[in-house]
Amino acid sequence: MVSLFSGKLLITNNKDCDEVDTECELSQRLDNKVLLLYFGSGECTQCQEFSLVLKDFFVRLTDEFYIERASQLAVVYVSQDETEEKQEKFLKTMPKRWLFLPFQDEFKRELELKFAVSTTPVVVVLKPSGEVISGNAVEEIRCFGTACFRNWQEVAELVDRSFLLAEDFDDLAKRSITDPIRRLMYKLDKKKKKK
Repeated sequence: MVSLFSGKLLITNNKDCDEVDTECELSQRLDNKVLLLYFGSGECTQCQEFSLVLKDFFVRLTDEFYIERASQLAVVYVSQDETEEKQEKFLKTMPKRWLFLPFQDEFKRELELKFAVSTTPVVVVLKPSGEVISGNAVEEIRCFGTACFRNWQEVAELVDRSFLLAEDFDDLAKRSITDPIRRLMYKLDKKKKKK
């Protein structure tokens, strides 16, 4: 998947608009993940309706509130908006983990041609290798919700890791407010253990 965006700039949809431009960063964000390329526009009424569905789909698969371990899923928004301001306005309502291409990037047009995008909304589902799983998964996501991700995961032959990597511990959410207190309360004193 990294090869598709090799040498290209992706931006994280967060407050700082962090750039993901090195091979290492791209690899960390896209390797061993099902990639959704979302071709949409903030002004299109069909896109506005579907964007809410896609946002819920993404959040339910990646947010620790809903699941214990985030699914191997990444979304890249390929804007069809008329102006950069409209793109920014739309992205403010979308999840912060989404990636997007800069507004003026000509690579968006290359992606449109490569995946034969003529209308919006379109969601192209790709394997980590870059092969197309679904040319337009909009109806699939609407009808089946998060269940369709399991099918994609199976087709993509993702390596399912049942353990957390070192970087997963950086932003590990606490399970409850009392978790730190509980840890201290049940912590064994090493001196008592030796006696």
